[in-house]
Amino acid sequence: AAAGLSYVGAYVINTYKSYDNFLQDKYALLPAVIIICVAVVMFIIGLIGCCATFRESRVGLGLFLAIILVIFIAEVSAFVLGFVYREKVKTDVQITMRSVFEKYDGKNPESTVVDYLQEQLHCCGVKNYSDWTTTQWFNSTGNNSVPQSCCQQEAKNCTGHLDQPQEL
Repeated sequence: AAAGLSYVGAYVINTYKSYDNFLQDKYALLPAVIIICVAVVMFIIGLIGCCATFRESRVGLGLFLAIILVIFIAEVSAFVLGFVYREKVKTDVQITMRSVFEKYDGKNPESTVVDYLQEQLHCCGVKNYSDWTTTQWFNSTGNNSVPQSCCQQEAKNCTGHLDQPQEL
C-alpha cells in the first residue's frame, strides 16, 4: 500500500509540472506531498505491525491498532474536507484558467500550456469553445476562430472557425 501511495504522489507531482500555469496556488501540491508522507508513515507502521506480530507482543499490537485507528480517522477527515471544498477548488481553477486564456497570444509560454492542455484533454476553452470569444486573442485576430489546438484530432482540414463547431 505504501508503494502504491508513493507512486500516486509522485505521479501527481510529475503531472503538476504540465499544468503549473493553471494552478498558481502555492498549496496546490500539498495533497501530493501529504500522500507521500502518508506512504512513508504507512511503511513504518507496517514494519511495527510485522515486528509486533513476529514477536507476539501485546503492547506492539496495541500500538499498531491505535496507529491504524488514527490513520482511519485522518482518512475520513480528508475525505470530508475534499467533499466540502470541491466547489471552491473548481471555482479557483476556472478563474485561474480564464486569466491564463486572457494572456493567450499563440507565442508566449502560457499559450503553449493552453495548447498542450486543450490537445491532451480534448477540450476547448474553460467550459467550451465559446469561452474564446471573450479573449483578447479572439478580438485581435478578427478571423472568428479559436486556436488550432481546439480542433478534433480526426478533423483533417480544421481551421478553428466558429462556423464549423462540429470540428471543435
